[in-house]
Amino acid sequence: MIKKVALLSYLTGLCLFASAQTSIVTEVRQLPLAGTNLNYINNRFPLKQNVLLKLPVGNIVPQGWLGKYLELQKDGLTGHLGEISAWLSKKNNAWLSTDGKGDYGWEEVPYWLKGYANLGYILKDPGIIAESKIWLEAAIRSQRPDGYFGPLILRNNKPDLWGNMIMLWCLQSYYEYSGDQRVLTLMTNYFKWQANLPDSFFLKDYWENSRGGDNLLSVYWLYNRTSDNGWLLELADKIHRNTANWRQKNDLPNWHNVNIAQCFREPATYYLKSQAEEDLKATYDNFQFVRQVFGQVPGGMFGADENARPGYTDPRQGVETCGMVEQMASNEILLGITGDPFWADHAEEVAFNTYPAAVTADFKALRYITSPNMSISDSHNHAPGIDNNGPFLMMNPFSSRCCQHNHSQGWPYYAEHLYMATNDNGLAAVLYAASTAEAKVANNQRIKVKQVTDYPFEEALHFEMDTYGKTVSFPFYLRIPAWATQAQVKINGKSQRISAGTKYIRIDRAWQDGDRVELSLPMHVALKTWTENKNAVSIQRGPLTYALKIKENYVKKDSKVSAIGDSKWQETADPAKWPSYEILPASDWNYGLLSQQLKTVDRLKIVRRPWPKDNFPFSVDAVPISIMVKAKQVDGWKIDENGLTGVLPVSPVESTAAVQEVELIPMGAARLRISAFPTIKQ
Repeated sequence: MIKKVALLSYLTGLCLFASAQTSIVTEVRQLPLAGTNLNYINNRFPLKQNVLLKLPVGNIVPQGWLGKYLELQKDGLTGHLGEISAWLSKKNNAWLSTDGKGDYGWEEVPYWLKGYANLGYILKDPGIIAESKIWLEAAIRSQRPDGYFGPLILRNNKPDLWGNMIMLWCLQSYYEYSGDQRVLTLMTNYFKWQANLPDSFFLKDYWENSRGGDNLLSVYWLYNRTSDNGWLLELADKIHRNTANWRQKNDLPNWHNVNIAQCFREPATYYLKSQAEEDLKATYDNFQFVRQVFGQVPGGMFGADENARPGYTDPRQGVETCGMVEQMASNEILLGITGDPFWADHAEEVAFNTYPAAVTADFKALRYITSPNMSISDSHNHAPGIDNNGPFLMMNPFSSRCCQHNHSQGWPYYAEHLYMATNDNGLAAVLYAASTAEAKVANNQRIKVKQVTDYPFEEALHFEMDTYGKTVSFPFYLRIPAWATQAQVKINGKSQRISAGTKYIRIDRAWQDGDRVELSLPMHVALKTWTENKNAVSIQRGPLTYALKIKENYVKKDSKVSAIGDSKWQETADPAKWPSYEILPASDWNYGLLSQQLKTVDRLKIVRRPWPKDNFPFSVDAVPISIMVKAKQVDGWKIDENGLTGVLPVSPVESTAAVQEVELIPMGAARLRISAFPTIKQ
């Protein structure tokens, strides 16, 4: 045993369990950085290696509620946006022209395509794949002799490269799926064009200047797949020095919510080249700084309903749907760079608690702004309470030009990261959902892992190995969430408790068909106090935060009439088939929680219900688990002069109202919700 631990010197945990069947279970605090993965491409020297490696798109097929979500996307807004959005009209579309001239040549097409195409690859849907190919082929054919491709947009006589950054991600996914070598040729020629562009013309517009880190990731991607390309590392330096400075101490270059969620990771991206610890630290510092000031709220996001503003920190402030999906993507990227399970924990926090409430349960409309405390979702203008003028709180399939298209990446990208490869030729389960994953481990050995679970609503996760009739030796890792203090693992029925603070479990075994692993993550009700936000409290169970169940009254509206001002739709789009909705409260919402019961939240009553027959638990009346609490209504806490949920009163508050028992449901299932509560004096 001592010799085994010595051989695994990068493990800082202790070996827990060895069976006669040669299973060795080890507590791991750091995944292996050294080593060469024989099956998947990592960063080439002199870049620092990623700790975890993404599997090719399509190798992971989600089932359960996540699989249902992808089907809803296909049948809903994502799958039909090409019939609705004017930005996706094929008539005179600049993304379909060979010279880049035409209409709608900016971010909307690639925003939609990067999620839409990946949805097709994951579901193996021939219709989606064929439709995606039309746009991808046009992008490839659009490359000019100088190397530029796509629509040419000039701002102050300088090229705006933001739209192309997104299309590069679409092309990279297409290459993963197809192996089409033309993608490498296009990217090589395009990056040579960028390399020759004077710094004074490079990344100067607001959006591209903020988001240069996305361009940088694509440069690394190409560098790792081609030879004789040292000039690409010089281009990486050029991108970095012309991108907005995301390394400022206690400040950011701008406060737009999507930029923050997307661009805070640029220093960590450049860290792969610089290998300077201060670059990696800057990304962690950005994350913590924003949440320290504007993120003292449940759900993992922060108050920036367009831009974060001093003084607007209450949980009634929201975030764009764009910001949610970009935060999820950033977490997934940072998980690969660092292996730090913190990023997986946070990806789940946003994915389970915030993102589901931003779309209707049928995925046919979305909301521009969603807040942790949101007791009304109507078509009125709520400025200056939120930092935008217009009907930004209602569910509308036509609103707006960014979120309407960018939402599509959220669940497909999440599904692609359920498992990742490790540098010791193993496999790590890093995000949890029912699924089947095919991967290569050891030396080019194929395996399949089936995961059966209703996580995050249940505690048990079951994994079954299919080694295609062979015996295959490789390490299999399981992430232990930070909240899971009493985790247990079983291998073919043999159990072992895991120490609190463990980040991953490593299982070394000569795996055979039918080998089973069960991970148990006991979920306990816990209290979170937001000391810096009026001493409000939230109730959590495992990765889920719970919100007041408010009866939701959906009022159908004409989606064209109530759309945001910059929305555009195709002439043939039928708003009757794609209505918008106000969601109005049909029950009281202004409750505070009795403080005495919060001293023993583990004794709160948990109500369990059958799993929904349609496999979709993220709706008010279908949640499989809820929590009952004692509460009183708070006098004076009501809708304010701007039509928004009133600012939280400072806790504890006095209330003469009668005590009531109210139901809390998972926050992600509540399109109207109070998830940060005042407490009631007793």
